[in-house]
Amino acid sequence: MDKWDERFMELAKHIATWSSCLRGQVGAVIVKDKRIMTTGYNGAPVGVKSCVERGECLRNKLDIKSGTHAELCYAAHAEQNAIIQAAKEGISLKGCTLYCTKRPCVICAKMIINAGIKRIIFFDDYPDEFSMEILKEAGVEIVKYQDLK
Repeated sequence: MDKWDERFMELAKHIATWSSCLRGQVGAVIVKDKRIMTTGYNGAPVGVKSCVERGECLRNKLDIKSGTHAELCYAAHAEQNAIIQAAKEGISLKGCTLYCTKRPCVICAKMIINAGIKRIIFFDDYPDEFSMEILKEAGVEIVKYQDLK
């Protein structure tokens, strides 16, 4: 394993602690040539109350299984927030590597592909196999962090 992979994954884990999600904390770091381009964590959009502020998780309240109905949540995913932050700041993500504490869902996968990210290193699995299908079809390399060791 590359020491840089270890550093960036540790950073993604730390960024996950900033999440305002009651159900699960996820962090993302997008890197190019060993330089951090942007970061993200799962949380509500600007001006929208988070689950922490509301005191309850909408997904838990509605008994929604993980990996389904991502649209029924106040939060945007960590990968989405990292990509959106890059767009706001005019930062190209073409050819970048995404380090993420969870394997991306299909919605994030589509954004990752269209942003030009070429490699994903993730820590924990996520129950969305369709995301793996389209990432592979698009030629995005996806590696479980533990498999690098």
